Amino acid sequence: MKIDTRKCYFIVFVLIIFLTACNKDINKSKNEDEEKEIQTSQQLDAKEDNNKNDTSENQANIDVEPLPTTYEELAKLPVGEHYNMEVSGDDDVENILKVFSDLPNISGKTTEKQLDYFYRELLKRMQQNYEGPDNLINRLKFESIGDPDNTDSRYQFKDNLNVLFIIDASGSMAQKINNKEKMASAKDSILKFVSKLPKSAKVGIRVYGHKGTGSDSDKALSCSSSELVYSISNFNEGEFQAALNKFSPSGWTPIGLALREAKNDLASFDGANNTNIVYLVSDGIDTCEDQPIEAAKELYSSNISPIINVIGFDVDSKGQNQLREIAAATEGIYDTVNDESELQKELDKLSDMAEQWEEWLEQGKQQLDYKKVNNELDIFTYITREEVKKTNEKLKIELILYRLHNANHFNDEAYEYLTKMNTEYHQWIQEQIDQFEKELKALNETSYSQAIKALEDKYITNTQ
Repeated sequence: MKIDTRKCYFIVFVLIIFLTACNKDINKSKNEDEEKEIQTSQQLDAKEDNNKNDTSENQANIDVEPLPTTYEELAKLPVGEHYNMEVSGDDDVENILKVFSDLPNISGKTTEKQLDYFYRELLKRMQQNYEGPDNLINRLKFESIGDPDNTDSRYQFKDNLNVLFIIDASGSMAQKINNKEKMASAKDSILKFVSKLPKSAKVGIRVYGHKGTGSDSDKALSCSSSELVYSISNFNEGEFQAALNKFSPSGWTPIGLALREAKNDLASFDGANNTNIVYLVSDGIDTCEDQPIEAAKELYSSNISPIINVIGFDVDSKGQNQLREIAAATEGIYDTVNDESELQKELDKLSDMAEQWEEWLEQGKQQLDYKKVNNELDIFTYITREEVKKTNEKLKIELILYRLHNANHFNDEAYEYLTKMNTEYHQWIQEQIDQFEKELKALNETSYSQAIKALEDKYITNTQ
């Protein structure tokens, strides 16, 4: 058979061209893949470098607030949003993980600075309502009212004793504690108190937030509602009960308005001839933006010269922080009570003071034989209360850390560091409490006026 040479050359030529083209495509694809791998590797390296830079930058930007170094600093810290949160039950686990899910992420490798920041943020939310020396001094002043050694004339007995209650009648006072409305508990406690007052003492009641509702449409009406339902006068049971029946829980919370109106209520009772005592009872924060702290200062610094004490009735952390600030601005006592029995105990202290005033009158305004500082009431109660707060805070944070660790929010090393930090911090608090207890017991055999002066010299003068 004769072979066509030209056809063979053509076929071979075509095959060479085809194979050359395929080889180029393969090499091109290989080169592209290699380039992609190089680019991807470079991108990953760049991304890793960026992450390192971001981490370094984030660490550099962390501002870790220092822990308190004195008990005065500790007591001035705001009460934490979740200070009263339940954490011990199995049912609380889900809530803990939800509430604290927005804490700084420490699930990976972390520095001590990041862990310190995490602990500080957790502590802020669990901060207890510690009571510092300044509030204790104010308690001692109130318990020694009438002592002529007191340099502040507002704490000296005068010819007349007047007590004005400023009562929160906002909608939240309709909430129940032990199946009883908070408002009903407040009314019953105040009625029991005034029924024990000396006949020559005068009492008045001003309410606020008792009109309208808690709706936005009623805010203007409610925030302008404050009324003196029982004018400052001697106690008349029928009239007083009728006054209590005039109001019920209703609207918003205009604390500032009520305090400014209280200044008008007491305008005719100057501090030179009257011992004036104001009790503000509230279960929450001012919701009317009417500057309650400024209003309290105006009332306190007026010629009425009142003693202004504040009671937070089943109040949350925000309310406590503002009410504490009002009391601090007027050098008054702040107390949180959780139910009617605790509220009654606070008012019983006021009853004791009123009886002492009556005794002073009956003795022809002679100097009373003031008792020594009572260890059981003034020292033991205070120290025990602070220790309970310390223990609650420590244990709650321990449980929260335990729950978060079990949920893999951080590793074993971080958990060990945080629990150790928590233990050491609360050991420091206990040392501060122990030291303060020694100082108070050393003052136990002195008079109230001597004890107050000693405490003021150490804790007040040094902080000014």
